[in-house]
Amino acid sequence: MLNIVLFGPPGAGKGTQSEFLVDKYSLYHISTGDVFRSNIKGGTELGLLAKSYIDKGQLVPDEVTIGMLEGVVKSNPEAKGFIFDGFPRTQPQASALDQLLISLGTGVSAMLALEVPEEELKVRLLERGKTSGRADDADPKVIQGRIDVYNKETAPVKSFYQAVDKYHGINGVGSIGEITQRLVDTIDQL
Repeated sequence: MLNIVLFGPPGAGKGTQSEFLVDKYSLYHISTGDVFRSNIKGGTELGLLAKSYIDKGQLVPDEVTIGMLEGVVKSNPEAKGFIFDGFPRTQPQASALDQLLISLGTGVSAMLALEVPEEELKVRLLERGKTSGRADDADPKVIQGRIDVYNKETAPVKSFYQAVDKYHGINGVGSIGEITQRLVDTIDQL
């Protein structure tokens, strides 16, 4: 089973690249944001619990998030693998994801990290803000804040996967096709 953690800062191209990888490798795309929204909208027990934290402006605890992801993984037994997008965001989440996958008889195949210089990220996000309608992509101060949070809180997950020799840095600058080919080349060598 091919299980990929697609990693990178806001604006690195994770969503765009996920679409290609899902098609090419018949993977199931798991976006934690989508999983949260689905569980909240569906009124599931975990969704209501997550909403109670979100409504207070708090982070959803790791065990709630993992519970939701476990539900998605178990409800897709036919999947040839998964792309985890937006998760894990912390080292405890990375460890919890490992434990979940091991309990299901599989594991993380690789972390593919799209590496893009900060100035390029800002240009991409501002451009996306013009067409997406996302307010968080239209304000340079908000963009900087998102990048800062990523650098402080999420980037350290890289060392978790480096320690187990599953980290693969991918040059995230170039055309969409060039970046896709770099990802494919890396996956095909796993």
